Amino acid sequence: MADTPEFSARDYLAPRYWPTWLGLGMLRLGLLLPYPALMRLGSGLGRLLYYLLPERRHIAATNLRLCFPELSPAECRQLLKRNFAATSTAVFEGALSWWGSDTRLRRHYRIEGLEHLETARAQGKGVILLGGHYTTLEISGRFLAFHVAGLQPIYKPARNPLFEAVMAASRKRLFDDLLPSSEMRRIVRQLKHGKVVWYAPDQDFGRKQAVFAPFFGVATATLISTARLARLSGAPVVPYYSERLPGSQGFVIRLLPALEAFPSGDDVQDASRVNAIIEEQVRRVPEQYLWTHKRFKTRPEGEAGVY
Repeated sequence: MADTPEFSARDYLAPRYWPTWLGLGMLRLGLLLPYPALMRLGSGLGRLLYYLLPERRHIAATNLRLCFPELSPAECRQLLKRNFAATSTAVFEGALSWWGSDTRLRRHYRIEGLEHLETARAQGKGVILLGGHYTTLEISGRFLAFHVAGLQPIYKPARNPLFEAVMAASRKRLFDDLLPSSEMRRIVRQLKHGKVVWYAPDQDFGRKQAVFAPFFGVATATLISTARLARLSGAPVVPYYSERLPGSQGFVIRLLPALEAFPSGDDVQDASRVNAIIEEQVRRVPEQYLWTHKRFKTRPEGEAGVY
């Protein structure tokens, strides 16, 4: 594990941090609840935020309308409400991931396909663990850390300095290291050192280092970083899914066999393949995807914005 970064609360006592402290304190207190009650609390908060966050509701509704045109307005609205519940539940799951005990966490999940990761690691070139922005992303990292030595997530630092400091300190207790998404050379170096790098490339960062590839049939600005990392490092790419089970049954983690003939040398083909892998899991449990992100913000030339 990487050394835990120095964190001093004294550095974050200014009034502008008080709301963040309040939120973190409430999350920490929430861990006193049994797991089923914690999940109900998250779901209830989601129902409230559905009405309190009209901008995010509009973004998610637009995404769902684009991706599931076959749904009626009533069906889309019900899916949207379930998505808000799942997204809010993820906040409490994140707190459980950061601060929950190993004993408590180990009884709430199962993992399938770990042999595929072990086969890929045997090649000696590190592994790119390909995930997506499922609402179970944070807690699934904790589960993976129980089984995967040398696990290093790629992440984008948070804008809130206090939240970023707490998040980084908490994650570094769990993982071998954290890799900012802007540090491509460092990421490649870690792969060449045999590390397992966890990457979720399914966000819209504009046209730079991206191509348009289909996601749910919609032309989507898609990062080419997955193929680029695989090409520069020689590391195999292992798809990875995480899913919250119904009720309070916990979670399932699924690892698939490493991709064959990847990268192909064709950026659009490779990006399309990455999108299809993520889409497969989203279709399985569509309410558990991060629909509140402007996934289709960047449009092809001449095409109007959708938000």
